[in-house]
Amino acid sequence: MRTELSSRMGIEHALFGFTPFPAVAAAISRAGGFGVLGAVRYRAPGDLARDLDWMEEHTDGRPYGLDVVMPARRAEGVTEADVEAMIPPGHRRFVQETLARYGVPALAEGDPSGWRITGWMEEVARTQLDVAFDYPVKLLANALGPPPADVVDRAHRHGALVAALAGSARHAARHADAGVDIVVAQGYEAGGHTGEIATMVLTPEVVRAVDPLPVLAAGGIGSGEQIAAGLALGAQGVWLGSLWLTTEEAALPSRALTAKLLAAGSGDTVRSRALTGKPARQLRTAWTDAWDDPAGPGPLPMPLQGLLVAEALTRIQKYEALPLLGTPVGQIVGAMDSVRSVQAVVDDLTRGFERAVERLRAVVPPSGGTSRRQPGEGGHDATHRAAPCDAPQEDTTP
Repeated sequence: MRTELSSRMGIEHALFGFTPFPAVAAAISRAGGFGVLGAVRYRAPGDLARDLDWMEEHTDGRPYGLDVVMPARRAEGVTEADVEAMIPPGHRRFVQETLARYGVPALAEGDPSGWRITGWMEEVARTQLDVAFDYPVKLLANALGPPPADVVDRAHRHGALVAALAGSARHAARHADAGVDIVVAQGYEAGGHTGEIATMVLTPEVVRAVDPLPVLAAGGIGSGEQIAAGLALGAQGVWLGSLWLTTEEAALPSRALTAKLLAAGSGDTVRSRALTGKPARQLRTAWTDAWDDPAGPGPLPMPLQGLLVAEALTRIQKYEALPLLGTPVGQIVGAMDSVRSVQAVVDDLTRGFERAVERLRAVVPPSGGTSRRQPGEGGHDATHRAAPCDAPQEDTTP
C-alpha cells in the first residue's frame, strides 16, 4: 500500500493511525504505518513529554506524529476559569440529576476527576507544542482545521508536515490556502467530530479542491478493500482512528467499554454534541439520549460542554455505569468484533488491499483491450499514485 505520500513520509503502508494511546501509536509505526498520538487529553506538559519519551523508545526509529485540537484564530487571555464561569447552573443540575437517575456514585475524596477537554485552549495547546517540538515529530495534525499561521511556520521549520481535517471541499480549500501540507477528508461515518458528507462523496470532492496536495480518506474505513476504494477515489492514504480502540495495545478505561464496542453494530452510533459541544460520532447511550432529548437543556457550545461533563464521564467510567458508558467511535464499529494486536490488524488490512487489487485486475482490460478513455476523461486517477504492496516502486524517501 505505497503511494507518493507514504514514500515521502518514509513508511511502508499509506496508513495513518490516530489514537490517544502511545502504545497503539508506536505499534502502528512499527507495523509500517504512521502512528499519530492524540494530545487533547494531556493537561500537564510533563505527561506529554513522558509519553513522547516512551514513543521514542518503542518506535524503533520509525516516524510518528502528534494530533492537537487547536483553533485557527488565537484567543489569548482566555483561561479555564473564565470558561467555567460561563456554564449555567441549570446545566450543572441536569448533569447531577442524570447521574442520580442511573445511580452513579460520586467520586471518593481525593479521587482524580479525570482529564478535562482543555487541549483546544490556546494556552494548553501551545504548551503541548513546546513539548512536541523537542522531539522528532514528523507530522502535526489539527482536528479543528489549520493551526494558526505561526504554528504552521514553526512546524515547517521543525521539519514536520502539517495536516488538517476537513468535512467539506470548501473547508479543505481554506486549509490549503492556510499552508497545510495534507488534508484529511473526514466523512460523516467517522468517529469523533465529523461533518455531514459521506466519505465516498467527500474524498473525490476534496481531492479536486486541493490538488496537488495529498489527501487522506477517513471515515468508515476498516478493511483493506475500503482502503483500496479510498485510493481509487484519489486519496494518497487513509486516516484510521476507531479501528484501534479494540486492539490489545489500547488502554480503554474498562473491559465493559471494550465489550460494548465488540457487541455494537454499525447502526449503534449517533452524531451528538453531548461530549464536546460540537457534533461528534460516538456510541449511542442513555447519556447521549439525555442530551439530545428536546425536553432537556441541550448541550452547551464547545468548549463549555466538555468542561461541564468531564467529572461526570469520569464517574461513569470508574463505576462502569453501563447504560451511560460510551466513547467516540465511527460506524466501522460494526466490524470490530474481536480483540487483536495492532500488527494483526495491519496484516489483515494489507491482505484485504491485495484481494481488492486482484479483483480489479480481473475486471480491468489488459493494455490494448477494448476499453478506451477519451481525452480529458478520468480526472484524478489513483493508479499513478498507488501501487499494490508487492509492486516495485522507486524509493523517494528523503
